[in-house]
Amino acid sequence: MISLNDLWPPTYLSLRIALAATAITTLLAVPLAFILARRRFAGQTILEAALTLPLVLPPTVVGFVLILCFGRRGWIGHWLDRWFDYTLVFRFEGAVLAAAVVAFPLLYLPAKAAFAAVERDFEDTARLSGASGLQVFWHVSLPMARRGIVSGLTLCFARALGEFGATIMVFGWQSGRITLPISIYTDYVNDDFAHATAAVLTLSAISVATIAFYNRWSAGHLAK
Repeated sequence: MISLNDLWPPTYLSLRIALAATAITTLLAVPLAFILARRRFAGQTILEAALTLPLVLPPTVVGFVLILCFGRRGWIGHWLDRWFDYTLVFRFEGAVLAAAVVAFPLLYLPAKAAFAAVERDFEDTARLSGASGLQVFWHVSLPMARRGIVSGLTLCFARALGEFGATIMVFGWQSGRITLPISIYTDYVNDDFAHATAAVLTLSAISVATIAFYNRWSAGHLAK
């Protein structure tokens, strides 16, 4: 018999990581998507390729690169360890970073497409009326691109929630501190199919609820 007490800790941890990763990704991806949808500069193709690379790389490769960068002997991690006696590896923050990096393209790409579809005339009219660049973004571009951004947020959250490869590389397996995907893998290795099935159903239920929420939101906005 699977009890709620067995499933709640990994579920709660997965939700915390996914929500934190989605918040960080939103703060970075949405402004970047707006800027790169409106500007053209040398090296933009290379920059965009780097931003979307986690979409095609195996998650374990992403995790390995993060360890190279943020591990105690990494390029950034060595500095963090030396000056702050701190490392992202095997910490909650590391799991959030891994999930955010992997999920980033799934918000960036639809957000950029949504901003690119916004008619420039509306933005130009707002500028001629005296609006600043920030006001144009907040009151004109962002609301008109909201459907694409919300769809990206849905994909971003779902991807972060189900992240396994990069997370287990950076966060590791820690007794009492495992995410739902890691819990499922652990149960599979240990032939505990009853617990794995319960975890799969829990993860699927959250994912279905997320998609249902987006569909309801989208239908409501289409009706307006």
